[in-house]
Amino acid sequence: MTIPSPPQGVWELGPVPLRAYALCIIAGIVVAVWLTERRFVARGGAPGFVIDVAVWAVPFGLIGGRLYHLATDWRTYFGPGGDPVAALYVWNGGLGIWGAIALGAVGAWIACRRRGVPLTAFADAAAPGIVLAQAIGRLGNWFNQELYGAPTTLPWGLEIYRRVDPTTGAVDNLGGVALDRTPIEIVQPTFLYELVWNVLVALLVIWADRRFTLARGRAFALYVAGYTLGRFFIEMLRTDPALTRVEGVRVNVIVAAVLCVAALLYLALARGSREDLSGSMPPDPTGSPADGAGTPGPVTSKDEQDERIDDANLAREKRHAVSAPDRDPSHGAAEPSGVDAEPEGVQPEEEDASAAPPSSAHGS
Repeated sequence: MTIPSPPQGVWELGPVPLRAYALCIIAGIVVAVWLTERRFVARGGAPGFVIDVAVWAVPFGLIGGRLYHLATDWRTYFGPGGDPVAALYVWNGGLGIWGAIALGAVGAWIACRRRGVPLTAFADAAAPGIVLAQAIGRLGNWFNQELYGAPTTLPWGLEIYRRVDPTTGAVDNLGGVALDRTPIEIVQPTFLYELVWNVLVALLVIWADRRFTLARGRAFALYVAGYTLGRFFIEMLRTDPALTRVEGVRVNVIVAAVLCVAALLYLALARGSREDLSGSMPPDPTGSPADGAGTPGPVTSKDEQDERIDDANLAREKRHAVSAPDRDPSHGAAEPSGVDAEPEGVQPEEEDASAAPPSSAHGS
């Protein structure tokens, strides 16, 4: 039994087109942020810090993914018969994962550096979420009827339909509707292969991270190695004309091979314990350094801060009482003692009630 393609990938809600590809990208980002937040907090990081990083990393990643796609498929937009304006139509598909990860990492580095959090620590927490987001994003390729392989007779082959504009009848694979569900071709569902592989890589990273306490970027390296290993073979099954070829080999095959080897080398050579994430904690509102600075821990509550201030004031009063002149409990006024005592037999002069208040040497 073959796999049917969706009859359409765009729904018109009045003047607003609702595109399945964009919804899949958004859903992937949400899942990635949610899982990264849980893993980052479990490692001692501050809740909410991942959102701050995502504000930088997500826009950078989208721009990087589009730039990579344009660089490797430039003829579609800037070659003979191409449409340069279509380079801006991100919703039609075309985000290269290599560019998305590279420029997204730059955005994450900026956010982490502002708070003094090591980028490798954040990358380790984010690795499973990123590859799960990639898996969800592949569903967008299914809706767009793109990124598939050669014709096949396998029972899980993907049915490709002829989509047309319902009003004009013109062929429109992205925005059209399949009025006739008779497949024009049955092909290898390479999007599905990569989706399943990505989920397995995410589970592998989570398991290995718990089993071996990966740190210093090793969980991220495992993700890169696992993803690129699968991508190397899946990419060779694809037949779509997109992406530049080098000596007949798709450029993504070459990139996957190079990154896989680099990630394996890093995974084997990197050492060290997990990094300090105290920089992700919000600053102390009192402006004083928190107890145990340099190690992750809960933020001090306002009641605890008030109690510390009261204790400090009480200790200050005790120190002042010890250093102040002795007072005779039988009189209301203080009598000097020690070096300030009057010689024996000498009567102190009576003070006029209207005299000036005692000097600062006897009170405060």
